[in-house]
Amino acid sequence: MAVAVRVIPCLDVKDGRVVKGVNFVGLRDAGDPVELAAEYGRQGADEITFLDISASSEARATTRDMVTRCAETVFVPLTVGGGVRGVADVDVLLRCGADKVGINTGAIAHPGIIDEIADRFGNQVIVLSVDARREPDQPSGFGVTTHGGRRSAGRDAVEWTRQAVDRGAGEILLNSMDADGTTGGFDIEMIEAVRRAVDVPLIASGGAGKVHDFVQAARAGADAVLAASVFHYRTLTIAQVKDALRGAGFEVR
Repeated sequence: MAVAVRVIPCLDVKDGRVVKGVNFVGLRDAGDPVELAAEYGRQGADEITFLDISASSEARATTRDMVTRCAETVFVPLTVGGGVRGVADVDVLLRCGADKVGINTGAIAHPGIIDEIADRFGNQVIVLSVDARREPDQPSGFGVTTHGGRRSAGRDAVEWTRQAVDRGAGEILLNSMDADGTTGGFDIEMIEAVRRAVDVPLIASGGAGKVHDFVQAARAGADAVLAASVFHYRTLTIAQVKDALRGAGFEVR
């Protein structure tokens, strides 16, 4: 039986509020994270991803009390990322109620962290968050960025996902920095390139604007589809996305 495609709203949080912009700039307030998380739980979200988008650039830990409040309010799996630099950070977030932990900048700075987290908690806990953009100088044509897309990591995005999975990453959250917040559609070529490189679950992120975009991402090989703007500003509902996926022949929950 086919594995159901998951639909995941993403809460990008800065200074205690959910925000959304285009390419991570021009941020607009989108609401209270706990209230939004609860609403998405009622709408039938399969998971919720909570990213503290300024944690790494500001060199601080994710807001832990907010994670606890979300975990107490929402009864679907919760992935939390932002400012994760080692095993101790993961341990704290899991104790606060996270089911999985996203890591990006910390893993690029010290790739061995992936091995350490996998050894301690298991592969299923680690979601490698990859903020990628088109970089013609990279072998695959896609490069990795860090610090909320503000810095180039100088490495190939596809090769990085392959290495991270070999080290123990259990899932890839692939966000197109070029498409992020534009509502112009997912970067299908990027999804297909990473899909060919790894066999762990792949979450497509960045660019969703209409229901057909989600269908295209699933056809490109995404096991889950993630979006923020279209859900926060009520352009689309989770039910509409699931109906479109179901109508295209995909299993949904």
